Amino acid sequence: MAETAAHHPLDPLEPRDLVAPHHDDKSLNETLLDHVWRKPGKGWFMLFGLSLSALGLLVIGVTYTLARGIGVWGNNQPVGWAFDIINFVWWVGIGHAGTLISAILLLFQQKWRTSINRFAEAMTLFAVMCAGLFPLLHTGRPWFAFWLFPYPSTLGAWPQFRSPLVWDVFAISTYLTVSALFWFVGLIPDLAALRDSSKTKLQRTIYGLFALGWRGSGRHWHNYKIAYLLLAGLSTPLVVSVHTIVSFDFAVSLLPGWHATIFPPYFVAGAVFSGFAMVITLIVPARKYLGLRDVITDRHLENMNKVILATGLLVSYGYLMEHFIAWYSQNQYEFWTFYVNRATGPYAGVYWLMITCNVVTPNIFWFKKCRTSVPIMWVASIAVNIGMWCERFIIIVTSLSQDFLPSSWGIYTPTWVDWSIYVGTLGLFGTLFLLFLKFVPAVAISEVKELQLELKHAAHHNSHGAH
Repeated sequence: MAETAAHHPLDPLEPRDLVAPHHDDKSLNETLLDHVWRKPGKGWFMLFGLSLSALGLLVIGVTYTLARGIGVWGNNQPVGWAFDIINFVWWVGIGHAGTLISAILLLFQQKWRTSINRFAEAMTLFAVMCAGLFPLLHTGRPWFAFWLFPYPSTLGAWPQFRSPLVWDVFAISTYLTVSALFWFVGLIPDLAALRDSSKTKLQRTIYGLFALGWRGSGRHWHNYKIAYLLLAGLSTPLVVSVHTIVSFDFAVSLLPGWHATIFPPYFVAGAVFSGFAMVITLIVPARKYLGLRDVITDRHLENMNKVILATGLLVSYGYLMEHFIAWYSQNQYEFWTFYVNRATGPYAGVYWLMITCNVVTPNIFWFKKCRTSVPIMWVASIAVNIGMWCERFIIIVTSLSQDFLPSSWGIYTPTWVDWSIYVGTLGLFGTLFLLFLKFVPAVAISEVKELQLELKHAAHHNSHGAH
């Protein structure tokens, strides 16, 4: 009876399943733990080697920077902020989708978050780690970075609390801490499952250590649920606050193109936009090669594409308002920045690439055929990631390179060190992500099992109600 009922979905308006109905607890365990116990294939080793090679570039770039100083970067007068801040903002934005999917969708009881939340949380952690590197190196003397914290210094030197850069330190460190806790707490039942299915004593010891003595008792589940919900509640305002504070780095200045009150919501929407695009970029190949199509279904992918469409429209609205205010304010510097410098200036190519990727591309998801086509959504997600990087470039470089005085204008060109550090962080991200896929279940097993039981129970109830 249960097997028959399982074919009835929970939501009559949504005909597609969130989990393939033929699964039970045992088959879900086998499916979701398989890629951890299975020996990695050639593809994994190839990607891991590629990521390690890129990581080597990061080591070279950072070592060279520390030895010679940040003068080896392309930063100049007047473009004092360049690749480092562009990449910092880009990585922080990517880190937003994880907490949004896990925390906000959990609080709103959106069941489709299950199956993709673990991916997104891991992505958040690794992206924020990459982001943190850039302002640290940008200080020029990263070994004195602790000066940004209000420690009891005998010199009486305190951080400048009116500076948004100090706010960044608190926002990013808090976000990283809470995201790591949220990710780890969600992992505990699955780590216990890994411990119980371990084949060697070493594996059992390591996974047992991280499982913190989890036995799955009623008391354990009670405490787990409360802790997870509290962390979700704590994480939710952080999603908004972190990128709002990042936007203040720009918005509190008087520079044309930066001095805008729309920046906080516009940055948050852009962060969610790029974060969801990165989830699609990662999850599409991962679900194929890890055999997770039964739990990461087409419905998950389509829902994420709908979020990309919605946030893409918000970002487009932000662009529109920036241009409108530049015209409406009759401020000649703002007008020059938006209508002349960005659209026709030396970086016009990057500007139009940004418009194509961020404004035109998400609108293809109005069409169901595009929303449900895996190749199309994967290419579109990469385009969005490129577009959001271009957006950060345009905001920072165009405003700095041509501000109020034509006599102080200059052109910015990144050096090989800039590129090596940026590509190196992609390598760091890829290395950490591949290790995550190898040693930890990519999908939250306990949550998928719970969802499967709920779906079966609801379908059973509906079938009885129909009679």
